[in-house]
Amino acid sequence: MPIDPLKTAFLFPGQGSQAVGMGRALAGAEHLAAAVFEQADRILSEPLSRLCWEGPSELLNKTVNTQPALLTHSVAVLRVLQHKAPDLTPAFTAGHSMGEFSALVASAALSFEDALRLVRERGRVMQAAGQRQPGGMAAVLGTSIEVIDNCCSLARAETGGVIQVANDNCPGQVVISGDERSLSAAMDRLSAAGARKVIRLAVSIAAHSALMLPAQEDFNRAVRAAPITDPTISVIGNVGAGRLKSVADIRDDLEAQLTSRVRWTESIRTMIDAGVGCFVELGAGTVLGGLVRRIDKTVTAYSIDDPASFLPLLS
Repeated sequence: MPIDPLKTAFLFPGQGSQAVGMGRALAGAEHLAAAVFEQADRILSEPLSRLCWEGPSELLNKTVNTQPALLTHSVAVLRVLQHKAPDLTPAFTAGHSMGEFSALVASAALSFEDALRLVRERGRVMQAAGQRQPGGMAAVLGTSIEVIDNCCSLARAETGGVIQVANDNCPGQVVISGDERSLSAAMDRLSAAGARKVIRLAVSIAAHSALMLPAQEDFNRAVRAAPITDPTISVIGNVGAGRLKSVADIRDDLEAQLTSRVRWTESIRTMIDAGVGCFVELGAGTVLGGLVRRIDKTVTAYSIDDPASFLPLLS
């Protein structure tokens, strides 16, 4: 069944979707994808492509490397899709956390080169902030966002520290973020409140929390200097889950993103309410496609990455 571009959105993954080997098969089969990886190597003056394709995983998983790697892979997939389906211009783009930069490239608000430099800086300042103010994150499964917000509020009152919702991914899957003591207090409260699972994540930074304020302040200088233009496709921003229609909207969203929750559930619903019935995830993994299906089982979701994954979308 042909896909209606006016009812389609492109989605781009963020940190956590990376894996050694990402993009290698596509670059081997498609010269446009290979060219994107080659361009990234030149821009960064380092073999990012080799890191994506060969690892090691501990180096790929460093925030400063993960973010440019994910952006490069997503843009490689985007360029191939634009070549294979030139009429498939979506109604919306959106990205999960760092993936918002890939969405901005897809909407022509940022060039790939400028976005790559921005996410390298974003990864650097986040990694540095995590070293200065260590924290952590935990996934909370099987309870409502209202219960989670309340438990975080009670934990903050108990500790005087930082703990908040970082990612509202889909109903029943939320991530919280904060300092060690407050995170532990919130996890205890959530278990007692009946959460099905509360799982500490293997990260040492408190992303999307107030502990990222030093990183946000450093990153904002780079955002203000970046040559951003008005998007040609509507972008849904993480911070407010609304349309970013202008350069000012984009800067406002990016300049609050590191300390604010990722409103992914609301973002997907915003697009569904606007008539989107088909979501295409471009880049590493299938995480976002799975979240979309949990948010609304009536819509269609594709995840494209390697050469074979394009076939169902284009047939």
